[in-house]
Amino acid sequence: MRKFGIIGYPLGHSFSRGYFTEKFQREHIDAVYEAFPMESIADFPALVAGEPDLCGLNVTLPHKQAVMPYLDCLAPEAAAIGAVNVIKIMRQDGRPVMKGYNSDYLGFRDSIAPAIEAMRGEQPLEALVFGTGGASKAVAYALLQLGVPPAMVSRKPSPYRLGDGTQIPCLSYDDLTPEVMASHRVLVNATPLGMSPRVETFVPIPYKCLTDRHLLYDLVYNPEETMFLRQGRQQGAKTLSGLAMLYLQAQGSWQVWSKNTL
Repeated sequence: MRKFGIIGYPLGHSFSRGYFTEKFQREHIDAVYEAFPMESIADFPALVAGEPDLCGLNVTLPHKQAVMPYLDCLAPEAAAIGAVNVIKIMRQDGRPVMKGYNSDYLGFRDSIAPAIEAMRGEQPLEALVFGTGGASKAVAYALLQLGVPPAMVSRKPSPYRLGDGTQIPCLSYDDLTPEVMASHRVLVNATPLGMSPRVETFVPIPYKCLTDRHLLYDLVYNPEETMFLRQGRQQGAKTLSGLAMLYLQAQGSWQVWSKNTL
């Protein structure tokens, strides 16, 4: 029986096991899906070696970038982004051959695109992306595809590049003046802040600067309305949770795993 799963740490927040287990049962697919909590990416080779039926993995924080050196090759989008959230595994002469993909950017791009189009007007759109981990790279790549230049925001700003070398400005939270908030009308939380069970946490931005011309998008999907989104809504901003992105990236994972080739 084919086996799929997810690696990351912690995995209590992940919906993937339930999603794929239900999918396999509903569509009569002879496969199972398991969670593989992995605190250190150094344990990755042993996992793959010890699971000969493993055909694919999802990757979540904190391993979306750290897993890349262990893979044999990358899909063009994953290489350009510099992060992986899907791995396809095939066996050649008993040896696992692994290729990394990124379906996060598709899920984010396709879920936010209608709202972006509705906001277009005379003033060019710019975005602030909070967080600089693997998920933020997929977000930045998708925003560039949509023609919305992003700036990253971090507690400790440092040079920020995508996998293809594209350099993106990186600001500190102290840099978020009223002028910056007014000129950047798309705000994306790509940090774990607000995720259950720590639902009281949120990125420290000047929420009073938000207006009905802003859009807040949170990659966190549990709870569906985070404190980040709630405070934006209270200022009149449009809000989107990461739930749609979650389903779209999962569908993208299955498209990768269903192919007969890497």
